[in-house]
Amino acid sequence: MKKRSVKLVIVGSLALDSVETPFERKKDQLGGSVSYACAAASFFARTGMVAVAGQDFPSAYTDLYKRFGIDMTGLTLVKGRTFRWSGVYEANMIDRRTLSTELNVFASFSPELPDSYRGASFVLLGNIAPALQLHVLEQVKKPKFVVADTMDLWINTAKKSLMEVITKVNMLMLNDSEIRLLTGEYNLRRCAARILDWGPEYVVVKKGEHGALLFSKKGVFIVPAYPVDEVCDPTGAGDSFAGGFMGALAGSSRISENTVRESLLRGSVVASFTVEDFSLKSLAKVSRSDIKKRIAELKKMTSTA
Repeated sequence: MKKRSVKLVIVGSLALDSVETPFERKKDQLGGSVSYACAAASFFARTGMVAVAGQDFPSAYTDLYKRFGIDMTGLTLVKGRTFRWSGVYEANMIDRRTLSTELNVFASFSPELPDSYRGASFVLLGNIAPALQLHVLEQVKKPKFVVADTMDLWINTAKKSLMEVITKVNMLMLNDSEIRLLTGEYNLRRCAARILDWGPEYVVVKKGEHGALLFSKKGVFIVPAYPVDEVCDPTGAGDSFAGGFMGALAGSSRISENTVRESLLRGSVVASFTVEDFSLKSLAKVSRSDIKKRIAELKKMTSTA
């Protein structure tokens, strides 16, 4: 029987996170950019993950991926220990300190796409080395929409490769300090204008609890964050936002300025569920109707009618 192809491919890190907040501690929780992004995307489109884990990766977590309907053909289990990260959040639940980072099997990660992934129309390149992002792009055939996430580490250490990635993607995602570092500008509109001149059609500046800004040749769109009653764990919110956005866009009938904006709102809403519990616990309890209801609420909050 021929394996069903995926519509969206997400490449990134898979980790076991130990998280401490002012209220609680959790050890070896399921984490990593690919976990959050794939779970968020799965509400809208058939999604395949490309990641690596060690032999110590709990079967309960692969069972959870199955519950989300995530295709795991691109998940490779190899000898060794899974990537681990630990950190502590400050009282404001925004600032955090990294206590330890153990790359383990992720240190030699070289993403290889299964045949069933190479024809995917949508690709999300998580925050990995630009050389690896380019390696993924060499394997996909003719994607309709590609998004790349990045960070200050790659801007400082691999800018040449990152610039090549930027010329090949439809959208670049980064936060306000990163876009300033990348462009040498301070004003966010000028920063975005420079990147748009380099090739991408869209630039998204992530602003954490304050949402995000979308820049394109057609103007600026403000993406509000849904205000939750209580933040339990902010880990993975940005990855859920990106994954939810790409899943929603992949599930739409066409790509346009309007569908990009609508999909970003959906990504924002999915991310709001993520922060209400540790790891993927909150997302595992969410239904599509829950998401639809919160989208309507978010739109009502921003309407003057």
